[in-house]
Amino acid sequence: MSRIGKKPILLPENTTIDFKDSMITVKGEKGTLTGNVHPDVELNIEKKQISVTPKTDSKKGRALQGLVRSLVANMVTGVSKGFERVLEINGIGYRADLKGNQIVFNLGYSHPIEFELPPGISAAIDKNNVIRLNGIDKEVLGHTAASIRSLRPPEPYKGKGIKYAEEHIVRKAGKTGAK
Repeated sequence: MSRIGKKPILLPENTTIDFKDSMITVKGEKGTLTGNVHPDVELNIEKKQISVTPKTDSKKGRALQGLVRSLVANMVTGVSKGFERVLEINGIGYRADLKGNQIVFNLGYSHPIEFELPPGISAAIDKNNVIRLNGIDKEVLGHTAASIRSLRPPEPYKGKGIKYAEEHIVRKAGKTGAK
């Protein structure tokens, strides 16, 4: 049995859940999220908590228990608190500007890069080099942050590029020049 899957999900105030025909809808202060629940897993919704149990004691059912529990917990957290991802831009002349629903990057290329934010994701830029992405869907937020990072991944010699705030770049020694 899954250790994570056994834990119940506690519902915060002002959060409601509807579960019909393997479709779950979570409504909260920040918005609404919907998703599919695998048919090998069953959701038990009580007053202020949700528990996830496998329908059969098969290996697949036990494996899906933890997955579905994590996905539902992320939905509940997203509609109640939301998620945030912070990116940092390192490099001389590298910067970002927010124009409506687009982020315009100057990353050392011959042209600026315009990045369109997906629906449900908002951005704030501090000091032209710190990007704060906010959203209720953890999957879309992570995909957006990874797409932005892929525009100019950090390089190991000088550390120039876009990196996550908590990411540590392992630096390499450059050429010594001595013979």
